Amino acid sequence: MADPRGFLKTGREVAERRPVEERIQDWHEVYPGSAGRALLPIITEQAGRCMDCGIPFCHQGCPLGNIIPEWNDLVWRDDWEGAIERLHATNNFPEFTGRLCPAPCETACVLGINQDPVTIKNVEVTIIDKAWDSGLVRPQPPEWLSGRTVAVVGSGPAGLAAAQQLTRAGHTVAVYERADKIGGLLRYGIPEFKMEKQHLDKRLEQMRREGTVFRAGVQVGEDQLTGEKLRERYDAVVLAIGATAARDLPAPGRELGGIHQAMEFLPQANRVALGQEVEGQITATGKNVVIIGGGDTGADCLGTSTRQGAASITQLEIMAEPPEVRPANQPWPTYPMVFRVSSAHEEAAEADLGSRVYGVSTKEFLGDEDGNVRALRLVDVRFENGTFAEVEGSEREIPAELVLFAMGFTGPERAGLVEQLGVDLDERGNVARDASYRSSVDGVFVAGDAGRGQSLIVWAIAEGRAAAAAVDRFLTGSTTLPAPILPTERPLVV
Repeated sequence: MADPRGFLKTGREVAERRPVEERIQDWHEVYPGSAGRALLPIITEQAGRCMDCGIPFCHQGCPLGNIIPEWNDLVWRDDWEGAIERLHATNNFPEFTGRLCPAPCETACVLGINQDPVTIKNVEVTIIDKAWDSGLVRPQPPEWLSGRTVAVVGSGPAGLAAAQQLTRAGHTVAVYERADKIGGLLRYGIPEFKMEKQHLDKRLEQMRREGTVFRAGVQVGEDQLTGEKLRERYDAVVLAIGATAARDLPAPGRELGGIHQAMEFLPQANRVALGQEVEGQITATGKNVVIIGGGDTGADCLGTSTRQGAASITQLEIMAEPPEVRPANQPWPTYPMVFRVSSAHEEAAEADLGSRVYGVSTKEFLGDEDGNVRALRLVDVRFENGTFAEVEGSEREIPAELVLFAMGFTGPERAGLVEQLGVDLDERGNVARDASYRSSVDGVFVAGDAGRGQSLIVWAIAEGRAAAAAVDRFLTGSTTLPAPILPTERPLVV
């Protein structure tokens, strides 16, 4: 193990973020320089807090099955090359998860039963950032080629993980992406202040040097590359198209101007932050902004609206405010629903821009004479007997010139490729698959949110890795690729 007395003599410590007044003026990550570099002065002792438990529940908490006690020990011993080798053994992209994952491993940490858990996520991002700086992340091209071809549709974390694993297994892999650049939501859905795209670009360059072919700006399912042509051209197809059908709110006044889905707003802001021009950009500048949805996407809208200079920002959540500490009905090691403060919430509070409002429902969108939204009519609600009941006399209006829906997604888009392939859907509207990630169509596999439903980045990468092993076995009769999970397992509720 690492320091045998580390958890007794060292308290939990995380890196300090840049001052709010500084970071809301730019789009850089909230940590100075880089998350991993900011953590270097303290991370060795933090890794030494790991108890190397007899039964490491952090493994259970991590869908990737990261070998956390081992790389904690290696960091404490200053063996950074060994640490990145153990981290990469289970995780293709720790620079993504170390920044974006909500760290269910930490809520499963045994130390967290009666103390603050190990800063697992911080150790992870430090390992990979130091590995990049030290030249320890190198291309791993295959020693031989199988002669088999695979198309991966979608270049988010599931698609990239599947593509990298299959390329390293010797298959010729092409990744298709409908956007103008590779990366899926990692590219245009995740704000720069959460993950700068330099981290994505470095990993993509490694994959290119390994042999993966990227084809951006291709809408698979359109005339030039239909589902039928895709199956004719490749020996296997991996659908990693995500769950991008956004949930809507069909309340009266929905047709008013100024009401948008988060994924209309965020990609435009991300493009501008990266130096691109966006004609007719949706912006929060000078507006009263209302964000409907209290999850990570809502927080991304919050941080973006703060940086764009909103007049006020109100984030609405239909559920009641969660408790500050783990509730009794969500015992360790489950992932608890507790009150969390992201960097975006910290910024909005310190800048006195707005607040989060819990236990409310939108009854109506109110418009002005020009057909644009001017306010929302809200009502307080309570969750009773499996439904939400309105609180009598609680109706009120709040001003809003920009309304953003961040209420999650209902499944993959069906028009186009999904319909052309003729794959079956499950009762939730996702692409149905068996325990080997096979769809109902021979040679077509499904990974990530397209088959699982909206979930976490760690589940997407894990499914990409597992689907790659299934495809390799389908193409060659056997596989040496790891398969960390089964699709029948359900994610921790986050």
